[in-house]
Amino acid sequence: MSTATGTPSAAGGTTSSDIPARLDRLPWSRWHWTIVVGLGTVWILDGLEVTVVGNIAARLSEPGSGLSISSGQVTGTAAALYVAGACVGALFWGRLTDHWGRRKLFMITLAVYLAATALTSLSTEAWWFFLFRFLTGFGIGGEYAAINSAIDELIPAAYRGRVDLMINGSFWLGAVGGSLLSILALDTAFFPENIGWRLTFALGAVLALVILLVRRHVPESPRWLLIHGRDREAEEIVSGIERRIEEERGEPLPAPEGRLEIRRRGSVTFREIARTVFGRYRRRAVLGFSLFIGQAFLYNAITFGFGAILTRFYDIPADRTGYYFAVIAVGNFFGPLLLGKLFDTVGRRVMISSTYLLSGVLLFATAWLFDRGALSATTLTACWCAVLFFASAGASSAYLTVSEIFPMETRAMSIAFFYALGTAAGGISGPLLFADLTGTGRVGDTVLAFQIGAALMCVAGLVAALLAVRAEGRSLEDVATPLSSSAAEGAGEKGVGVG
Repeated sequence: MSTATGTPSAAGGTTSSDIPARLDRLPWSRWHWTIVVGLGTVWILDGLEVTVVGNIAARLSEPGSGLSISSGQVTGTAAALYVAGACVGALFWGRLTDHWGRRKLFMITLAVYLAATALTSLSTEAWWFFLFRFLTGFGIGGEYAAINSAIDELIPAAYRGRVDLMINGSFWLGAVGGSLLSILALDTAFFPENIGWRLTFALGAVLALVILLVRRHVPESPRWLLIHGRDREAEEIVSGIERRIEEERGEPLPAPEGRLEIRRRGSVTFREIARTVFGRYRRRAVLGFSLFIGQAFLYNAITFGFGAILTRFYDIPADRTGYYFAVIAVGNFFGPLLLGKLFDTVGRRVMISSTYLLSGVLLFATAWLFDRGALSATTLTACWCAVLFFASAGASSAYLTVSEIFPMETRAMSIAFFYALGTAAGGISGPLLFADLTGTGRVGDTVLAFQIGAALMCVAGLVAALLAVRAEGRSLEDVATPLSSSAAEGAGEKGVGVG
């Protein structure tokens, strides 16, 4: 049980709590599955959004679609605006997530996504489509900060790596759904050419509404409540979780080990966040940037442009590219699913660096084969499956990394900051550059795009080999001491959390 001294709501008081230790020592249970379903399913929506746009680009540019827009504008301008919205949204909502709490924000940001994607389906002008693609990304960007913060703070330390990877990897279940949905929606035997693509966005809004209802049962993070002076609420939530798990298992839980001393303080300023991230944890900042830039360029460039490659170089009809992308998406999902446990057992450093390096090397090989004309649409898809099996695990680990290697008070903002800057560098420039390179119709230009993505993944892998933090099986408070902790003074990369 938490005990407190001083005035819990005032700066200067202190509290001693075993709540983090109690959460970390919990065995896996049905309650944890409710967290996975309630929070993790949003990435299915993100995967659906990104994939649908890539696969319907050719249809939107055709006469009779009801929207005057080119394929390049869909895969280039609209894609970049979606990512730009996600970057802005991450920063805007990330600050509020640390200040207002995880639960309130993951409800608000999903509602923003729901409204924006519904309004996208009503587009009749290009500017309307662009505007609501930006706002859809704005909602999704906030989800990245709120959801990854909540997941890491609710999941036991022994399972944190694999669960985080599995949840972030569920993006690709949405990609499979988006690919298959686009096949049906683009088939004029079922829907008119100006209606089918609209239904794909409308379905995203319906799914978001279902997830919003499920999320009502997900509690606020007890860790967040604790450092904000709301000890009683944190105690009630954790005690309730413990009772449910003991009833499920039919036996008492093991005693927790360790307590955390928390000093009451005012809210954390942007200046303090910057000083913490770039001063105390500057090597971790380099690691976060490297991982995000590498994966963002690779995924945003290729995801938005893969359908165009199949159509332009292999004459695959626009309404059939979804079959190929569905195969790639399955490979992407199985990467985090099958490799995730190794991030908790073999360790973060080995797994992060190896997944980035393997995906980069395999992408270089794919570029070489593509340049020689040795690949068909089927074999190119097979190569991409191999590349992205490893890349998807690596990309998911980027979110895991930045969500666990910085102090509690800066967690959501750190996720938002690295996501926004890394994605702005790789995710906005990626689609624009990739659309230009593949749009020339020259093999050499597309090969260059592949090689750039491969090089950035390899560089990130080397950085991870040197700087990745051995966080496997350790509590978040051990990996990065909270700023509110009485042990925080002088703690940093040399004192805490570096393996």
